[in-house]
Amino acid sequence: MGAQVKSATTIDEQLKLMAERGMQVEDKLARQWLSNISYYRLSGYSYPYRVLLPTDNPKKPKRDDRFIEGTSFNDVARLYEFDRKLRTLIYDGIERIEVALRARIGEWVVSYGPLAYTKPELCRSDFDHAGWLDTAMGRVERAKKSNAAVRHYSDNYDGYPFWVLAETLDFSDISILYGGLPVPVQHEISTAFGFKVDATALLARHKKKYYRQDPLARWCEQLSIVRNVCAHHGRLFNRRFTPASTNVFRTISELSSLPRGQSESLYGALLVIAFMLRSVSPGTTWTNKLITLIKSDYMPLSLRHVSEMGFPEDWETHLRMMMSAQE
Repeated sequence: MGAQVKSATTIDEQLKLMAERGMQVEDKLARQWLSNISYYRLSGYSYPYRVLLPTDNPKKPKRDDRFIEGTSFNDVARLYEFDRKLRTLIYDGIERIEVALRARIGEWVVSYGPLAYTKPELCRSDFDHAGWLDTAMGRVERAKKSNAAVRHYSDNYDGYPFWVLAETLDFSDISILYGGLPVPVQHEISTAFGFKVDATALLARHKKKYYRQDPLARWCEQLSIVRNVCAHHGRLFNRRFTPASTNVFRTISELSSLPRGQSESLYGALLVIAFMLRSVSPGTTWTNKLITLIKSDYMPLSLRHVSEMGFPEDWETHLRMMMSAQE
């Protein structure tokens, strides 16, 4: 049997516990936040302010119950607000990327016919087409109640053209389909997003992987997870995601600040979003908004550092280089 579930605590008990653990608690502010956000949800933002314990494994840090000296409830609230604003900004950027990816995949699929997506031979031999199609049909069936276009095709036609089906799919469905497309098609689509890779400059092992699958497939998988965290209002700023390889995309000058080998922290995702938005939304101010948010809402926070999000020291230079390359 597992441990017994802890009993719920009152706001008064929560305030007392935080104070006993060393947090400076502003009573009125804290009561307002705990009443509307909840102690448990805020704990994900107070955790980085707890004392870091010695450990033999730096990849699995452990923290004490005590807070670092000088920690205030206001610090936690401001970190929460930064994360909320960051989620909103990222969701806006990924939405545009998701719609563009859906459109570019659709353009290729329907060139073989409106129902060509039902044909497994259209995809790679190692792709679970049956599983993907089953999920897609489930999406469209559930959309009948609220989607007039879906009901129209259900009542009058034998099947749904891809342009109707695609409107019911989420980013995960679209990214999985992209990963199942023939590699030359993947390369064509990723190039359209600006990922112009000189394969001749790659090491042999990286070149082999590049011709086996375009790196954008794994990045779309990571972005779909980031998107879901934003959609479900989860803590984002210091979260770790499914790793995406960086070896190929680091050869592109604007993406040279991606970490070597693979990226699993937020910085890589932000850099790729900014890069893709240059082609999806020319003239976008998204990257400038990101820089402003980090400098105004995150960097002034006590005991926090951009490295928690995977940012290199010269992160602003690289993001501004992205902006200047667009002009």
